[in-house]
Amino acid sequence: MTTLEPATDAAQDNLAALESEAIHIFREVAGEFDRPVILFSGGKDSTLLLHLAIKAFWPAPVPFPLLHVDTGHNFDEVIEFRDRVVEKHGLRLVVAKVQDWIDDGRLEERADGMRNPLQTTPLLDTIAENKFDAVFGGGRRDEERARAKERIFSLRNSFGQWEPRRQRPELWNLYNGRHRPGEQVRVFPLSNWTEADVWNYIAREKVELPSIYYAHQREVYLRDGMWLAEGPWGGPRPGEEVRERTVRYRTVGDGSCTGAIESTAATVEDVIAEVSASRLTERGATRADDRMSEAAMEDRKREGYF
Repeated sequence: MTTLEPATDAAQDNLAALESEAIHIFREVAGEFDRPVILFSGGKDSTLLLHLAIKAFWPAPVPFPLLHVDTGHNFDEVIEFRDRVVEKHGLRLVVAKVQDWIDDGRLEERADGMRNPLQTTPLLDTIAENKFDAVFGGGRRDEERARAKERIFSLRNSFGQWEPRRQRPELWNLYNGRHRPGEQVRVFPLSNWTEADVWNYIAREKVELPSIYYAHQREVYLRDGMWLAEGPWGGPRPGEEVRERTVRYRTVGDGSCTGAIESTAATVEDVIAEVSASRLTERGATRADDRMSEAAMEDRKREGYF
């Protein structure tokens, strides 16, 4: 396993191999499927995914649209970055707004205010409406146990659900994309990357990210060991004091359940040095939605979320 130290020659060879694998996967999907789409939230993994897609088809444009399942509880910096990237590369962005599903009664707001668990229905409805048959995601096996056993080509049934017995073996980089009408395949080109690889590659390629991935001043309050920010999703409860702290985000999601960490890491190199000391994945450290139960992500995978 690579570490989050400045990339050595061996680490650079590893990054080159991972890049080659991801580009091969993008091109394989382009040849096998009719209507692929890339999930893009503006977070670091989906931004890296888009960067690799651009490289895979350069100088031609990316032949797939982007899809963002928008909870409505986003950080402004991330949405501004998302829109800027889409405009810069002339991409088509499909936005499925969770609020629309709440407004017309297909979903109900949760009592705890979290909207990440509400993303599944808008995602599946939008996939079906647009007849997407392959959906690229930025999931990595090192993030969480439910993702650790995921295939690169993950077959989903006509309800978008994951069925373990129907997953295919993947030998010698051979991927089986066969599926019945109405079924879909989720594709994870970053499966074999670690957080170390992601940040070393970002440093090598000078990939731009939203500013909240680096240290900045923000008013936050402490809850369950995480620094949360006040926003349209809610704010501190009685007894939770709002303080100004120098923080950054290791992962980006719904503002109601994505925590910041205290940090002075203002550059990519600073982040690489900082995370090398961490023994928790970014999701384990800063995502309240993954703490709802021991099997929270496994349940969402079975329902069709990722």
